[in-house]
Amino acid sequence: MKKPELLVTPTSVAHMEQLAQAGANAVMIGEQRYGLRLAGEFSRQHIIDAMQVARKYGVRVYVAMNALFHNDKVDELSDYVRFLSEQQVDAIVFGDPAVLMTVREVAPHMKLHWNTETTATNWYACNYWGRKGAKRAVLARELNMEEIIDIKNHAEVEIEVQVHGMTCMFQSKRSLIGNYFEYQGKFMEVQQMKYAKGLFLYDKERDNKYPIFEDENGTHIMSPNDICIIDELEDMIDAGIDSFKIDGVLHEPEYITEVTKLYRRAIDLCAENREQYEEEKGELFARIEAIQPTHRPLDTGFFFKETVY
Repeated sequence: MKKPELLVTPTSVAHMEQLAQAGANAVMIGEQRYGLRLAGEFSRQHIIDAMQVARKYGVRVYVAMNALFHNDKVDELSDYVRFLSEQQVDAIVFGDPAVLMTVREVAPHMKLHWNTETTATNWYACNYWGRKGAKRAVLARELNMEEIIDIKNHAEVEIEVQVHGMTCMFQSKRSLIGNYFEYQGKFMEVQQMKYAKGLFLYDKERDNKYPIFEDENGTHIMSPNDICIIDELEDMIDAGIDSFKIDGVLHEPEYITEVTKLYRRAIDLCAENREQYEEEKGELFARIEAIQPTHRPLDTGFFFKETVY
């Protein structure tokens, strides 16, 4: 049976090597100037170093260029794409059509993964961007299992699904946190707040803490829970989903590495020994639950929610 790729977001080049040893098949890296909500910041030199690690372990490297690009950044895209092409990265993850047009001009051989975070909700859209040059579509997190499988059954491109980690609920290009502190007569630089693990919005009515951080792309408010469906992989593996993603943003490297090891075990068992997977999946979930940060409970996201039209 076909095994899906295990895609993880490392926090550093050294962490990438640990993830490769833990069983990751691919990583997504990049820098916040071009990519959204990455687990770590990877400069050009870091990308060069990451490619050396990738070749050593046979890991695929995808670089995030999925930010929205205003006119002030469009002119520099060609230089960055040219650099990525020279490093022979495996794919560029994009959402803004400006990236697609730049790749066509500068590196037409480059593979593209279409990821607009929220609008990849049907197979027609996935196939449309496939005809424009994308080899993969990254599905929105707001889809349930039935919808995901239906998309895969009709898709002409690879399909990627997030199986673990937090989800972005809101993004604004404005510096909302900085503006708030400035209004209070305080000053807090964006650099100090980027990926700050101690900033939350607290919803007293629901007793939820929403992680919030600010970077060059604005303000990001994340889900109060982490998706975890390590014990619910059967249907997607049977459907032939191409890639499972573990999103490590705002998590410690040690946590991401351990979760990667457990998902590697789960994927291998589910594809090769279904009976053993059924016996072990509860224990695998319990092992993740045991290391889960107390303020980030686990849930199944939208996977089992009913669609209302």
